[in-house]
Amino acid sequence: MEKEKIARINELAHLKKERELTPAEQAEQAALRQEYINEIRASFGAMLDNTVIERPDGSRESLKDKKKS
Repeated sequence: MEKEKIARINELAHLKKERELTPAEQAEQAALRQEYINEIRASFGAMLDNTVIERPDGSRESLKDKKKS
């Protein structure tokens, strides 16, 4: 996510502490938060796809294979 969008999320959070947000600001904040959450989930999913479990017997199992089951 671009730094400008993260800065805007923070700006809206600070505004919310000072005063009530307008409906337009609330909608913008919700959309930005959802976009941020979606990017975090995608990043975490990609990380798990590249994670391998190594068993004590030396065998290796990809978490990507587990997701398909």
